[in-house]
Amino acid sequence: MSQFFHIHPENPQSRLVKQAVEIIEQGGVVVFPTDSGYAIGCALGNKQAKERIERIRGIEKHHNFTLICRDLSELSTYARVDNQLFRMIKNNTPGPYTFIFKGTKEVPRRLLNEKKKTIGMRVTDNPIASALLEELGEPLMSCSLILPGEQFTESDPDEIRMRLEKQVDLIIHGGYLIEQATTVIDLSEGEVEILRRGCGDTTPFE
Repeated sequence: MSQFFHIHPENPQSRLVKQAVEIIEQGGVVVFPTDSGYAIGCALGNKQAKERIERIRGIEKHHNFTLICRDLSELSTYARVDNQLFRMIKNNTPGPYTFIFKGTKEVPRRLLNEKKKTIGMRVTDNPIASALLEELGEPLMSCSLILPGEQFTESDPDEIRMRLEKQVDLIIHGGYLIEQATTVIDLSEGEVEILRRGCGDTTPFE
C-alpha cells in the first residue's frame, strides 16, 4: 500500500518533501506533479525501480526516460549541449519542455536510447517537483504518467490513488493538473527538430 502525501502546490511543506525524498532514496517509485500533469519517477541509478515503472506504464525497455533536473547546471552534467543551444534552452526554461540530447558518461547506459545514445532532459517549474529535486540533490529518472489504454497524462491524484496505490510507494497530491504533455524537442544532432507539440510554446525554436 502506497503512502499518500498532500503537499501544498505553491509552498511545499519541507517535512513532507524530506519524507518523500527518503522514500526515493530507499528505492521507492513515486508519483509527483509537474508542469504538464503527473509523472512517475525513481532514483537515477535504481534499476529495479525503473523496471517497476516500465511494468506500471506497460512500456518496452527501449522507451525513452527523462531526467528531471533542478537547473541548467545539472542539464550540462548529463547532456552534451553546445553554447548556441544552451542559450536557446536557457531563455525558455524552466517550463513544459522535454529536450532530447546525446547523453554524457554520467548517465547510466540503461537509460540511454539504445541506438542513438540519447536521453530526455527537463527543467520543470512545478514547486513540488523543484523542492524534491533540491532535497534529492540529483535528477529524478521519470516519465509521464500515462497508464495503459490511456492517451493523456494523468491529472487527478485521487484517480491515480485508486488505480496505483498497490503498485507505487508514494503518491503526492499536488493539486488537479492539466492533461497536456510536454513539448518534445530533439537537439541531439545540433539542430532543432520538434517531435511533439505539447503545452510548451514552440515559437522560440522555429
